[in-house]
Amino acid sequence: MFRTFIILTACVVVNIAWGNLHAAEPLPLTAQLLPDSFDTFVSKLSPLIVAQRAMNPKHYRQIEPSLYYFLKLHEAKLKTLPLDRRIDALVKIAEFIDCKRESVGHEVVIGAGHALIGLLDPARGLEPKEITTIAAGYGATTDIFKQDQKGQSIRQVAHAFLAAVADAAASGDPTTIVVLGHGAPEEIQSYSIPFGTLADALIAGAVRSDRIEPKAVDLCSIVLICDDCYSADFLINLAGAIEVRCRQRELRLISLPFLIAGTNRDRVGHADVGEKFVPHFWREVIELFYVRQPRPKQVTLRDFFENVDNRMYSYGRAPIVEGSGVVGYRVVDAELFQDPVIFVPLSEEDLVTIRMILDLNENEPLLRLFDIG
Repeated sequence: MFRTFIILTACVVVNIAWGNLHAAEPLPLTAQLLPDSFDTFVSKLSPLIVAQRAMNPKHYRQIEPSLYYFLKLHEAKLKTLPLDRRIDALVKIAEFIDCKRESVGHEVVIGAGHALIGLLDPARGLEPKEITTIAAGYGATTDIFKQDQKGQSIRQVAHAFLAAVADAAASGDPTTIVVLGHGAPEEIQSYSIPFGTLADALIAGAVRSDRIEPKAVDLCSIVLICDDCYSADFLINLAGAIEVRCRQRELRLISLPFLIAGTNRDRVGHADVGEKFVPHFWREVIELFYVRQPRPKQVTLRDFFENVDNRMYSYGRAPIVEGSGVVGYRVVDAELFQDPVIFVPLSEEDLVTIRMILDLNENEPLLRLFDIG
């Protein structure tokens, strides 16, 4: 009896201490635990987040995975917080995500005056026109790399591609790099290019640029799209490698590139295989921004994180229709989920904001890459 009294008293003290954050009815015990899966996050924490920050279902489902992976990334800190503080932090991160989406949505991915560099898997059916056609439709130039049976070796194509990437980083001209094929968290498998090797090429180009101060790396003119298996994992590794190498070489990192992953963490990509071989994510890009009429004047990041993401949501899911509208989705085949991700570079001011939200030490290291859905 005495032991039970002590435990209850401790719970009351915690609730009083954080009572000024939210008028509090006790929250269910199951919601007080950190979720062990995305499904648990959706069922236990998402209702508490949406209750504090109204968002329409379409918008929230686009940023919901971002919130979950933010929680997982900062789990050690968040698990020390009471539930009310934890929810408060996630609500503020949802607001931060929306601010970043608003501020970067206009960034052009495909448009006049832009260069597109393509690296295509050697497989038959994945042809340069999958990139050159849509680029021409928007007045963009192209430089496509693909090994064929009569041409260069895999190693030669990889070397030429990396040289083009370095040149693009050096020029500072708006450049979108599109990688279509097979991938793994550690490398572009089609051409055996590790994330560290790609990081080296980007840094080497940036430091030879005369646009900015010596020993500075600014990659904000680069957009890198990977539509292959484990593309989010690869891009996270790439960003981390750029940061580590800049620190080791005493280079000032001004900005990481913008990164677009056709699949979320720990996810394989899918493609139609037959006469043509086109990964599903890039197929939707072609459908939305080339086949459909009228075409927009240019394709922006907002087009990707709103329109392409919305189209990809139907893979593995079926709509639930009531009356004349869609009220939700049911899972048909979870293996088909890809849930693409847009990663944007963070400024020093952005890092200060995140540290304040999480109540972190001002010197706490944070990755300068952020998932905005």
